[in-house]
Amino acid sequence: MWDLARAVFLGTLQGLTEFLPISSSAHLRIFPELLGWGDPGAAFTAVIQIGTELAVLIYFRKDIWRIGSMWLRSLVKPEYRGHLDARMGWYIIIGSLPIVLLGITLKDVIENDFRSLWIVGSTLVVLGIVLGVADRYSRNDKKIRQLGLRDAILMGLAQAAALVPGVSRSGATISMGRALGYEREAATRYAFLLAIPAVVGAGLYELPEIPHRDNAYGWGPTVVATVVSFLVGYAAIAWLLRYVSTYSYLPFVLYRVGLGGMTLILVAAGVLTA
Repeated sequence: MWDLARAVFLGTLQGLTEFLPISSSAHLRIFPELLGWGDPGAAFTAVIQIGTELAVLIYFRKDIWRIGSMWLRSLVKPEYRGHLDARMGWYIIIGSLPIVLLGITLKDVIENDFRSLWIVGSTLVVLGIVLGVADRYSRNDKKIRQLGLRDAILMGLAQAAALVPGVSRSGATISMGRALGYEREAATRYAFLLAIPAVVGAGLYELPEIPHRDNAYGWGPTVVATVVSFLVGYAAIAWLLRYVSTYSYLPFVLYRVGLGGMTLILVAAGVLTA
């Protein structure tokens, strides 16, 4: 029962933080350590993210169906190849390649060295500042329909930086989108769509590791955490898209810097084990 209770907590934490630009992987690394539970492991973290991506699939089902169907039609009918949705399909595929290739190449480093709390705390602070600067000085005049191949590649490269816990997949992609001049809602929406192949792929890739290795939980708690992350994540998507249409990312920037700074202080003081 205790493992299930912890799974509910971690699933809620994952659902709340996956789509906010504050790094869900950092929270799943820091808070269990603070509570004395230890690192739940990279496999557990990757698998329960499938729950939040299922929330994306359902929330954006109309967009995904429209993009996917137009992309497939464009493969056989040249007249559709210039359509925005057909191009968007290619942009999501191409933008996903950096994180997939680096994720496979650096698998051992990601699951061990990159999970150091020194790294997590530092990336929370540094990438929080990057997000704040990009959001503050963005031209804020480009819509998602203006997305081109160059910008898709750049945002894909930014997303790949999220292989380091603390960076934040959505935060890195949104930061690049804002730096390129995209409106908050456009950058956020594309960040959600771009994450689908990478997160689902990573979760399925790590699925065989759940019964053993570095996973602190078995199948039962992992499934519970995944379901909870889906339910909480769905609500978080709707809230964030409404929020960014009116407000800036400043509260998330301040939160990142505060959490990262606190983490570094606690590690230096020996309260947390890096």
